[in-house]
Amino acid sequence: MGPECFAGAETVLLISAGAAEDDVVIARHEAAISAAEKAGVRHVVYTSLTGAGDHLSIALPHRWTERRLMDSSLLDWTILRNGLYAELIALGAMEAAGTGVLTAPMGAGRVAVVAREDLADAAAIVLADPGAHRGRVYELVGDRAVGGDDIVAAVARVTGKDAAYRPSGLAELREVLTAMGLPAWQVPLLVNTYSVIAAGFLDGTGGDLGTLLGHAPRPALEVIASFATPQGDLSS
Repeated sequence: MGPECFAGAETVLLISAGAAEDDVVIARHEAAISAAEKAGVRHVVYTSLTGAGDHLSIALPHRWTERRLMDSSLLDWTILRNGLYAELIALGAMEAAGTGVLTAPMGAGRVAVVAREDLADAAAIVLADPGAHRGRVYELVGDRAVGGDDIVAAVARVTGKDAAYRPSGLAELREVLTAMGLPAWQVPLLVNTYSVIAAGFLDGTGGDLGTLLGHAPRPALEVIASFATPQGDLSS
């Protein structure tokens, strides 16, 4: 990636390129930031990971990128520390709607997930006036933490069918994911995510999302439950 990619740009939104091993992600981010510096970009807005996510295996490239931006003498920056997407947890709602059972190794853990639309809106607000957000780190998590029982209850409300949550073990999840033929790096990442949820490290609410948006975040359970119906679509 060369500086010509950002020719004429004053503000750049750097969306984390996390679908790879850590060294690949870091190299991608370094290339993008260096290109922005050489192109004379003034401000980079980076979509990072919630501060509560430091136990997640995906945290390292995010924290490296934050430090790289903060250490730059050529760039202003804003860090958007995004919580986990409600749409990811919605996969469980689809399972519960189809089988009547949500099987997941979340234990009694809960997670303050957030709608992707809210995160997109927050980024747009910052990009519209980046100078007003210079040097700011925003924690963008949901205002309610949800667990397995909450998910199946929401599914039951929208489908009219009973559903149950069955906590499973991490080894069981690892076997399922491996059998799906996922890339080798992705299996431990997903297992780790559920492990951190079960341990209670991602249940913190509050943060800056409502203030930045100017209104309450979208209710996470409504977003999740919408995927229990035929019109639910994770690709949108």
